[in-house]
Amino acid sequence: MTRKIEKFTTRVPHWSPYVTPVDLETASDSQRAALSETPSNTKVSDYVLVLAHDSQALSARTPLFNGIMYDKGGLSRAERELGAVAASFVNRCIYCAAVHASRYNQITGDETVMQKIFFDGPAADIDPRARSILRFGVKLSQCPPEIGAEDIAELHEARLDVQDILDLTLSTALFGWANRLMHTLGEPIDNRSPE
Repeated sequence: MTRKIEKFTTRVPHWSPYVTPVDLETASDSQRAALSETPSNTKVSDYVLVLAHDSQALSARTPLFNGIMYDKGGLSRAERELGAVAASFVNRCIYCAAVHASRYNQITGDETVMQKIFFDGPAADIDPRARSILRFGVKLSQCPPEIGAEDIAELHEARLDVQDILDLTLSTALFGWANRLMHTLGEPIDNRSPE
């Protein structure tokens, strides 16, 4: 039995594509080359196999994704994940929110932050730095032109420097784009058997 997941969760659901993923056995040379570098250097997901239909775009996307989310220096990995969650929360991308909330939990060893965010959204009672990051990510995702000097000042007050703010902006914006792609290419489902 399968059902579409409608609520935010930290349990990563299965992503069911609407488009048949590229088959690694029959992939073209350009598709194999595009698939040789994967996001976060993990297994090749169905999502990435769907993106491989446009191997030129995937070849550009993966290094960009890895640079924004995993490069050393600047904003911490956990806080980049928080930016991704903020965008995914606004855009109601259940799958991306689950993946990046789960990564945040793994990195920090603390599940309470994501539980509060999924329950209370931007009003979540979390530490001031995380709250500033969340609020910025939410506002940037809702309406980028509304970001102003006061938003940057709030991030500076939370001890984010210019590089941190750039990393947060990039991770949040990346998921503004990725969420929309996920919505059009598939859906999160629960394919567990009923208990």
